[in-house]
Amino acid sequence: MASVAITRKNHLVSSLLYSIRCRRSYIRRPITTSRLSFTTSTSTSPSPADTEIPVSRTKVLEVFKEEFEIGSRLLTFETGKIARFANGAVVLGIDDTKVLSTVCSSKGDGVRDFLPLTVDYQEKQFAQGVIPGTYMRREGAPKERELLCGRLIDRPIRPLFPAGFYHEVQVMASVLSSDGKQDPDVMAANATSAALMLSDIPWGGPIGMIRVGRIDGHLVVNPTMDELNLSDLNLVYACTKDKTLMLDVQASEISEKDLEAAFRFAHPEAVKFIEPQLRLAEKAGKQKKEYKLSLVSERTMNKIRDLTETPIEAVFTDPSYGKFERGEALDKIAQNVKGILEEEGDEESLKVLSKTVDTVRKQIIRKRIITEGFRLDGRRLDEVRPLYCEAGSLPGLHGSALFSRGDTQVLCTVTLGAPGDAQRLDSIVGPPTKRFMLHYNFPPFCINEVGKRTGLNRREVGHGTLAEKALVAVLPPELDFPYTVRINSEVMSSDGSTSMATVCGGSMALMDAGIPLQEHVAGLSVGLVTEVDPSTGTVNEYRILTDILGLEDHLGDMDFKIAGTRNGITAIQLDIKPAGIPLDIICESLGPAYKGRLQILDHMEQEINAARVQDGKNSPRLVTLKYSNDDLRRLIGPLGALKMKIEEETGARMSVSDGALTIVAKNQSVMEKVQEKVDLIIGRAIEVGGVYKGIITSIKEYGAFVEFNGGQHGLLHVSELSHEPISKISDVISVGQQLSLMCIGQDLRGNIKLSLKATLPQKTKKPDPIKTSSDLSKQVEDSPPRQQEPQNSTSYSATSPIVIRSAVECDEEEKLSTLISSVKHNSKLPRVSKPKSSSQKPKSLKSSSNEDELGCDSGSKKTKGGKPFLLTEKRTNSGSNYTSSEEEEEDDDKHKHAFTNVVDISDFFKDRESKVEETSIDAKKLKLGTKVTAKIVQVRARGLVLDLGGGINGMYRFEGGGKQDFEVGSEVRVQCTSFNSKGIPVMSIVQDD
Repeated sequence: MASVAITRKNHLVSSLLYSIRCRRSYIRRPITTSRLSFTTSTSTSPSPADTEIPVSRTKVLEVFKEEFEIGSRLLTFETGKIARFANGAVVLGIDDTKVLSTVCSSKGDGVRDFLPLTVDYQEKQFAQGVIPGTYMRREGAPKERELLCGRLIDRPIRPLFPAGFYHEVQVMASVLSSDGKQDPDVMAANATSAALMLSDIPWGGPIGMIRVGRIDGHLVVNPTMDELNLSDLNLVYACTKDKTLMLDVQASEISEKDLEAAFRFAHPEAVKFIEPQLRLAEKAGKQKKEYKLSLVSERTMNKIRDLTETPIEAVFTDPSYGKFERGEALDKIAQNVKGILEEEGDEESLKVLSKTVDTVRKQIIRKRIITEGFRLDGRRLDEVRPLYCEAGSLPGLHGSALFSRGDTQVLCTVTLGAPGDAQRLDSIVGPPTKRFMLHYNFPPFCINEVGKRTGLNRREVGHGTLAEKALVAVLPPELDFPYTVRINSEVMSSDGSTSMATVCGGSMALMDAGIPLQEHVAGLSVGLVTEVDPSTGTVNEYRILTDILGLEDHLGDMDFKIAGTRNGITAIQLDIKPAGIPLDIICESLGPAYKGRLQILDHMEQEINAARVQDGKNSPRLVTLKYSNDDLRRLIGPLGALKMKIEEETGARMSVSDGALTIVAKNQSVMEKVQEKVDLIIGRAIEVGGVYKGIITSIKEYGAFVEFNGGQHGLLHVSELSHEPISKISDVISVGQQLSLMCIGQDLRGNIKLSLKATLPQKTKKPDPIKTSSDLSKQVEDSPPRQQEPQNSTSYSATSPIVIRSAVECDEEEKLSTLISSVKHNSKLPRVSKPKSSSQKPKSLKSSSNEDELGCDSGSKKTKGGKPFLLTEKRTNSGSNYTSSEEEEEDDDKHKHAFTNVVDISDFFKDRESKVEETSIDAKKLKLGTKVTAKIVQVRARGLVLDLGGGINGMYRFEGGGKQDFEVGSEVRVQCTSFNSKGIPVMSIVQDD
């Protein structure tokens, strides 16, 4: 430890001496002049002073803040930290959400006749800690929401720029961070107002903007996004200290009275933003610059007014003029004045001719409306233009409607889609998808102009969103109507208020598409003309105009768009031109708007007043099916390949969600085709009586196995092939063939029984009493046409002269007969074989040689193969159950001689069955124990073919295998003892007492 201390001490001493030498060398360094000079040095190495690293100084930013509280939240205005080169820059923060707004103005002279104000709003993904999912991992073109927020900022600040200020101004609002709780759009508008107050740009602010919601009847200031989901009102209100500047409303049929109360509640809350901006401007505001204003001199104004006032007034007082005729007449007046000024050489007046003529037009029409109460087209102030409504104008679409109000005409179409077709939103707040979309298009031909179609247009996006807000309030709930809906609005001609015409046409088109709307929605625009005292700015006179024309919108003070149902308002958008309008006038405008809305609703309801039922074969179809997620994964396939293949083959659209599959098809035939493909892959719930598409996988002697319903297997028994006799199964069906089959039941083990003949129409045919032996061989293999009977019924009907009962039931009766015979010979009951499980090893099929020699199975080919599962039914009088045809064939061989004790068997059936009259035998009366007099049709090697009467044939096997002497045509007394596996009645010869 001592050595370490000494080392440290020596190090400190050497460091001190070194610093002293450095100071001495720095003092002794010669001072050089501007000339290049050299100094002598005893050392060639650089001094420590020359290698010393300079230390940077700390920059101190002068930051100004203003904190205030609105509602229950603390807000902060901050400036001076970032974007210091802009004319004005302010950051507004609420909790963890911060928005930056900057304003800049051009340095030019601003010689033009309009204000080139540009507002850009940006929501970049870094604000929520996310990398964009685009290919370049960068934000692309402005999204719809960004354009809408830009319009929300633009509308209240534009009227406050001074008249004649035509310098280019750009506002850029950017979201710096977002916690997802607060919508940044209102914050950006207030930050922009503060930035304009701090800048050197002349502006008549400040303004305040507030959002108000209503939850359970209570108004809420600055609601969060979660609270907005519970609110039936979304009101954005902007104002100055005493006047209203902008309104934007989305509501669920709120009444005019409640909406007025919300306006009056929002105004003092919005004013709370104004005082902090004034305090911040006093601390950090810049001196306003002297910008050159493009104003018209009084001499020029009076000169052009004298030349144009009389002809313009003549045009405006003639209601026969249409939109374009009136425009052409006004343009002609301007051209005449231009020629006069050119002759006089008045260059000053020529530069402002267009602006001045427009001002004269505005003064003339406003004066006429206020003093006389007449409008351009001769209507009263509260009169709605003539209406025309037509629903279903394009029958090949899901829904369509044509709406005309005056010269304004809009064509609306509706397209239904699956839930997966919903629009994906990349906004930092709000829902991730949108299932209802309204796209508004304003082509150049609607105003008789030549133009170029570009990308998203701010005006088109704004008008479409307004109509979308108006209609979304009456859509059925998502649980009841989960489909995606797109309305496309095409403006055919425009003469004012095309957005409100879109609302009317869209409502009718939705009902034409079969969507059960709660109510029809209609909308119209209300205008305003005021006479203001120039000294005080107070409104002396005003007139409210219902359903304004395009020119009245241009020359008036207000464009108040109001949409709603009979019950209340669903959407509002207010745009004004002066620097504010008193709130009382705005509330008064709700009354004329309601009266005009009712007139429009009357015409719409006369055209269509309920959701239309789509029953045409060519009309589009949409269906939602419920499946398990495992089945849906099988349908989609690897990477969605199977789903895309079905869509390419059919032209339909499929959307998969949690437990549901939605199919959208152009017509019914396409829908059926898609459903068939889906059923083959994943199937559907199997019901008795349901018809399914199936493919034959294998053919056996007793029937065919069918794969259907997405991998399910069933048995199509030979008896269920056709109503007519069939000699060979392969002649009717083949492997790989696709059939429509009906499910007729299920056996004890759950195997499915299918029927082809149940899907075919039954033909009535008289039985032929005389059948040859070859016909008998073919009929043995035919399926017995059976009427629908209860499962345990013992009465049957047949149209075939041979087959009486189903093969399964006949086998059970034959088995019962064999058991009885065993009891008679062995005096004890044999053990009954139990049904074999599906996991048992298959055995080869066997055929009865007796039946083959009788010709009852001559058409069948003897083959050995795997043992399939047979489907059987349980009968109440059966002693055992059978599950395979192999057991039935083995029992036939094992009990060939079961008919030796004929008397004992007949005695058994005497006790069990009642006797039937011999004279009228038919299929229904032929039962076990029935005695008839039969006629020998043919003598075979091992038995007889008998005609039992009524077109029914039976067979008799020689007892003991020996042939006896019988002649064709002779009659014998026989008794029905059993039925073989093919349904042929087996008879025994008896002698009556």
